[in-house]
Amino acid sequence: MAGIPFKREVEFEYGQADQVSPLIRRVIAHNPSAFTLHGTGTYIVGRGKVAVIDPGPDDAAHVQAILAAVEGETVSHIVVTHTHRDHSPAARPLQEATGAPIWGCGPHGSGRGPAGDHVEEGADRDYAPDVQMQDGDVLEGDGWTLQAVYTPGHTSNHTCFHLKEENVLFSGDHVMGWSTTIVSPPDGDMHRYMQSLAKLLEREDARYWPTHGPAIEAPQDFVRSLIGHRENRERQIAACLKDGPQTIPAMVAVMYADVPAGLHKAAARSVLAHLLHMIETGRVTAQGEPDGNATYAGLSSPGPAA
Repeated sequence: MAGIPFKREVEFEYGQADQVSPLIRRVIAHNPSAFTLHGTGTYIVGRGKVAVIDPGPDDAAHVQAILAAVEGETVSHIVVTHTHRDHSPAARPLQEATGAPIWGCGPHGSGRGPAGDHVEEGADRDYAPDVQMQDGDVLEGDGWTLQAVYTPGHTSNHTCFHLKEENVLFSGDHVMGWSTTIVSPPDGDMHRYMQSLAKLLEREDARYWPTHGPAIEAPQDFVRSLIGHRENRERQIAACLKDGPQTIPAMVAVMYADVPAGLHKAAARSVLAHLLHMIETGRVTAQGEPDGNATYAGLSSPGPAA
């Protein structure tokens, strides 16, 4: 996508821990896909007494690789950014093997209030933290400090973690260096996602370590390019609606003409997220319930842009 400096290259070997910074090691799970790139990158923070961030899918081989990487050490904390099945399920077997408490985001859908989540695919509904961290909460370990940075949007419970000693942010799936982030309603929320991106612009993190793909250097510039991309998507939607009411499949066919058809289903969820955002900000209206089957129209007197 033009304007976003994506990078996909990561030097690694499945099952092996790589020292990626003085305090950080990474083990990548063997679950590559169109949505995970090479696989889930599980981070080990510290030495001796360590935290494990995003333990990954419920894959015995990956759990064993994490345990092998910390052999002779103590896992004092298991930390989770959000509850998709490529991030959180391994927290349970890792806890059984180490006895470490699970810290981090709340249960799936917890950021949506009483409504919770009821339809989203890929959710780990069995996850339950021992300690649910709130925005700004601090977790201290042996030579390392993690602070929760609540960033809803990709999921309603998504939480990044700032490593004070290296001034870096474990950005989960909120910001990834190889691809844009999927925002799929109802748990995904484009309005909140854009707010969370703006929140990161106020920070001075030196680098991001996403759960998929390589580190992100110059992260503020990268976030600005993501915001610009999302705003351009909404301009494309507005252009489609100038020709009259449109359905999401019709818009996807135009907006994602250069994207493989196998990804159009995910693209449709993203367009729906944008449309819900544009309805919330007074720029679009839906004929009937605003969902994947509705027809949408632009308003003649649009409200303020996001």
